[in-house]
Amino acid sequence: MKIDILIPDFEPLPGAVTAWRAQVDAATWRLTAHQVWEQGGRLVALWGSDAGKSMSVHVTLVFANRLLWLSLPLAIEQPEYPDLGDLFPAANRMQRAAFDLLGVQARGDQDQRRWLRHGAWPVSEFPLRRSFDAARSFEPLPDEYVFVQVEGEGVHEIAVGPVHAGTIEPGHFRFSVVGERVLRLEERLGYVHKGIEKRFESLSMHDGYRLAGRISGDSTVAYAWAYAMAAEAAAGVTPPARALWLRALWLERERIANHLGDLGYIGNDAGLGFALAQ
Repeated sequence: MKIDILIPDFEPLPGAVTAWRAQVDAATWRLTAHQVWEQGGRLVALWGSDAGKSMSVHVTLVFANRLLWLSLPLAIEQPEYPDLGDLFPAANRMQRAAFDLLGVQARGDQDQRRWLRHGAWPVSEFPLRRSFDAARSFEPLPDEYVFVQVEGEGVHEIAVGPVHAGTIEPGHFRFSVVGERVLRLEERLGYVHKGIEKRFESLSMHDGYRLAGRISGDSTVAYAWAYAMAAEAAAGVTPPARALWLRALWLERERIANHLGDLGYIGNDAGLGFALAQ
């Protein structure tokens, strides 16, 4: 299927989400992403995969109310692909995460600092490769992470985290400020990366929903439903209407609970604990 000015021949994917997929070469990977960017499209996700004898990098883009999935096969001896960070800035972290986990590298990306490793495994190891033994353990290693430095008269740097006073997940933040004006904020996240992707490899499709529902405690219905939709699309299964209504009911309850919680914490952050209690 030709979609407007886009070059690849996209094949429709089964499932509840309107989506198309195409396998491309490196030049088409870059050109298609550039066309989506020119037309105001957005990046959804970028990741890599290891099929054993071959590896690939994937990107999903939203364009004209369509979800486009591009797959680029990579050579195992040199798994490189064109950088998309200049088109979609959010791609940088995803590309760095893909390298940390699989060893696929964005060619031309100027920022190749580690994102998820945090010294938890050697630089020569890639946990999502098929050859990686998940039962192995490693001694913590030095993790020299260079934050961007902002210089100038009156510039002061404030470091926050990665351990915080509340129950929020850890994140290391560097604020570069002049007085109360924030010139730059740089974050480093991923401290609670749990290796969930590797755990999924050892589970059957039927058992995977239990793990999916435990990824995020306040979004267990949303994650479990997303997993169910992916599994049903892959298997070509259409769930009965009653199952869809029950899912919608629980998802709405979860949405309301999260919205009420957010409203309460807005009051709490402003010193109005009574609003949170209500």
